[in-house]
Amino acid sequence: MPIPLDDDHRALADAVAGLAARYAPLEKTRAAFADLAVGKTPDVWGELVATGLHALHLPEHHGGSAAGLTELAVVAEQLGNALVPGPWLPTVITSSVLAALPTEGPVAGLLDEFGAGATGAVVAGPGLVATTADAGWTVAGTSGPVLGLPGADRVIVRADLGGEPLWFHLTPSGAEVDIADGVDLTRPVGMLRLDGHVVEPGAMLPAPDADRLDLVVNALLAAEAAGVCSWALHTAVEYVRNRVQFDRPIGSFQAVQHKAAMMLVRTETACAAAWDAARAAEQPADQQRLAAAQAALTALPAGVDVAYECVTLLGGVGFTWEHDAHLYWRRAVGIASAAGPEDGWARRLGDAALTGTRDYSFVGEQALPELRARVAAVLDEAVALPDDAVRSDGWAPERGGSRRARLAETGLVAPHYPAPYGLGAGPEEQAVIADEFARRGFAQPTTVIGEWVLPTLLVHGTEEQRQRFIGPTLRGEIVWCQLFSEPGAGSDLASLVTRARKVEGGWSLSGQKVWTSMAHEADWAVCLARTDRDVPKHRGLSYFLVDMRSEGVDVRPLRQATGRSEFNEVFLDDVFVPDACLVAEPGDGWRLAVTTLSNERLNMGATLSHGSAARVRELIESGRCAAQRDDAIRVLGHNTGREMALSALNLRSVLGRMSNLDVGAEISVQKVFSAIAQRDGSRALVSLLGPAGTTLDGGHVVDYIGLPAVLFGGGTIEIQLNVIAQRVLGLPR
Repeated sequence: MPIPLDDDHRALADAVAGLAARYAPLEKTRAAFADLAVGKTPDVWGELVATGLHALHLPEHHGGSAAGLTELAVVAEQLGNALVPGPWLPTVITSSVLAALPTEGPVAGLLDEFGAGATGAVVAGPGLVATTADAGWTVAGTSGPVLGLPGADRVIVRADLGGEPLWFHLTPSGAEVDIADGVDLTRPVGMLRLDGHVVEPGAMLPAPDADRLDLVVNALLAAEAAGVCSWALHTAVEYVRNRVQFDRPIGSFQAVQHKAAMMLVRTETACAAAWDAARAAEQPADQQRLAAAQAALTALPAGVDVAYECVTLLGGVGFTWEHDAHLYWRRAVGIASAAGPEDGWARRLGDAALTGTRDYSFVGEQALPELRARVAAVLDEAVALPDDAVRSDGWAPERGGSRRARLAETGLVAPHYPAPYGLGAGPEEQAVIADEFARRGFAQPTTVIGEWVLPTLLVHGTEEQRQRFIGPTLRGEIVWCQLFSEPGAGSDLASLVTRARKVEGGWSLSGQKVWTSMAHEADWAVCLARTDRDVPKHRGLSYFLVDMRSEGVDVRPLRQATGRSEFNEVFLDDVFVPDACLVAEPGDGWRLAVTTLSNERLNMGATLSHGSAARVRELIESGRCAAQRDDAIRVLGHNTGREMALSALNLRSVLGRMSNLDVGAEISVQKVFSAIAQRDGSRALVSLLGPAGTTLDGGHVVDYIGLPAVLFGGGTIEIQLNVIAQRVLGLPR
């Protein structure tokens, strides 16, 4: 799913892609490498100016369209996808910085020039030193490499003046530009060399806001990286789908499929990070600081990795000069390097995360006032009721209670369910309801396993089943477990052997289930059992509702590596299940299980329970961290970045649904990324403990040892990669 989420942005993206295809085909870019390296403007620049794509963000009175950073990101993604050469990216970065300044002194005139088609570059790194002089200031030194500096018409420069920044503008004719041998062959790179350059007061510029500068640069670099990812993914998938070796398409080999699927996961996270940074443009400085660091930490490395994997999947042909893959790889390396060291951004994000969190809400305080008032009244009433629910020591939801009963009665336990069980709430309504819960510090109720079971009953159950089970579950009177996995049927669930034999008035179930969470506390279970052995394995399964207090049900706790017993094995010995507890028809079990598992994955993919940033933050603040503070802050930055990437993916999928986009891949992508984030985050947390990691104090080591619960549940990373490769990318089985 690319950056655009609404019709206007998608139309803009299509227009940019069409322009790039017409005026900047790669064979034309290849023929111009020598000219591009020294800063000569390619023909496509004239077309970009003629269509106003260079000035989308500028005020109308300066020749622009008064658009925002998101519109620029949409354009950057498409130009990255087409590897359009020339000065667009450094120029719009330069003019974006100027557009955020007070229009005093030379700023207005510079904006007029950029609106008319001038090219630009920003020199903001170290290397230039200013000293006070009679006529103003003198600047000497040599900057680091700067994208787009050779050939730029106007340059914004930062020099160090006794520890304070001095900002000014110049034309390259008044300075020396040393042209570098750039890694990206489609854009020039150079160093600004000044020797006693005089900066008069008329050339002075107000200092740009540092957070705003970082946001603009990183959002646009990240958007371009997302475009590179998109091209690399598409190119690699098309190749492995058609390339035949050993009499099979190489895309049918699991190792190749997993590489391609991980390319999609990285592409989606890069796109989400770029989009999240762009949307922060109108938000407070603390939000811009978090989003800018996240874009640099997530999208830019993803661009490098996905382009690299494209080369490796193409094999030898991808490593030739003639193939375009290395040009995209070079572009990705160039923009990632231009943003600065990855570890530096991890530390900056960690510093910001010590005191701030990213806001992923998408409704304002004034949204849906009537609904908000109605929900507020119910919640205030519920809070005033006795807190008399019975709570579990494990994972089971709380049972009953007057508060829960009132929330269920008013549709607020599961507001997205249709009436009479919920409010039929869409994403915006759900967000308003969640906001009202949060305002009161009131946790939204959960039915845990019921979150996966009840949607299946809503879609496939009989009216009698819905009335019997949904209301009581929402009121906390019924706790569910799920009898799916078996000792010989884990990832390959359809190979299960638990048998359901037809008897008078119902079915007799016999078999063994395993890894059943909450079975020792559950009242009811959903059970998948085989009712027909003579048909293909997926077609012989049926979906039953089992009373866990039935004769023949034997629940035995499983002690895990953590020392805890959160899962169980369940033995079914001729357990009678009446016909009224068969959901749908015999043989429909697999179709129903897919509904249940999809709900499971969506919920689990939206949750990060292991290796959370909160755990790292708590460790740092407790003073029990054995690592140097700088190293701990870096880990906090990486863990925060993973959480932010997951939250951005979730928010984009919600908004995508609201815009009627096809977001079918997001469930598996979120599940894979969530599992990887928890695996890597929890391991990084343990690395900070030092000798404290030899004990169980603080629970951090148990947090790490407990990872298999989320790495296996709902389908392992590898199974999800298979799903992505075959069902989303269309690779052959």
